[in-house]
Amino acid sequence: MKFCVIIAAALAAAPAAAQVTPHTAPAAAPRTILFVGNSFTQGALSPLRNWRADTVSDLNNAGYGGVPALFKHFTEQVRLNYQVSLETQGGQTLGFHYDTRRGLLDRAWNVVVLQEYSTLDPQRPGDATALVRDTGRFVTLFKTRNPAVSVHLMATWSRADQTYRPTGHWYGKPVTAMAEDLRRAADRARAAAPGLSSVLPVGQAWNRAFVTGVADANPYDGTAFGQLGLWSFDQYHASLAGYYLEALIVFGRVTGIDPRILGRGEGAADELGLSPAQAAALQTVASEELAADLIRPRR
Repeated sequence: MKFCVIIAAALAAAPAAAQVTPHTAPAAAPRTILFVGNSFTQGALSPLRNWRADTVSDLNNAGYGGVPALFKHFTEQVRLNYQVSLETQGGQTLGFHYDTRRGLLDRAWNVVVLQEYSTLDPQRPGDATALVRDTGRFVTLFKTRNPAVSVHLMATWSRADQTYRPTGHWYGKPVTAMAEDLRRAADRARAAAPGLSSVLPVGQAWNRAFVTGVADANPYDGTAFGQLGLWSFDQYHASLAGYYLEALIVFGRVTGIDPRILGRGEGAADELGLSPAQAAALQTVASEELAADLIRPRR
């Protein structure tokens, strides 16, 4: 009995550090990603615009979810931890964001996605002068805060209204031409800013969807049975399917994961109204374009 009392007293006097307690390693900090762009990043004129806005941080407090929220949802499904932010303004250029919103953006990020105005220069369609300048300014800004940041420049899609309407700058050319011009401009910007990590081939993914028959290339004569329409009702912005393809390209390039891993039952597609077959087709287009882009020479 005396022995038991001595043991109990010793245990009571033992320092807390000597007592064994369960230990859980702290969770790794999320990777931060910032999207800078306009309505093409917001998901304008589609159900995506305000979708799951509570899962991302809108630096302008405008309540947008858009492509950033879709990217976030993709990463959650493959158990990646990203803290997603966006700074967007409809109808504006990268120069606008640099000149007027720089105070919101000037911090250390792990990843940045930049998206320029759809025709490059609003007054001079196809002119890449400002794109080259502003891409360089942003790369310098973000690299100063975090030398290891990955900065990606999006090359967006051909606008049907710019292709099929007489007032369009690309009128009379193949529907793929505008996207190819935008890609050449983005490649110029990358050559002038060696710190730019990559050009995101969104426009080339749209072109691939047209060529492979996944999507209808001319919305003005109706959408063929079994094909997707990638434009919204203004034949300018993207439809849900068009933005979905955009987000898949961003997801695949930023994470290095083949978009096909998301599968036919991908959650956002199901929630937003894309069929399993449509989701799988768009994932395949994105996967194939990302693979082709790795070996495509810069132009």
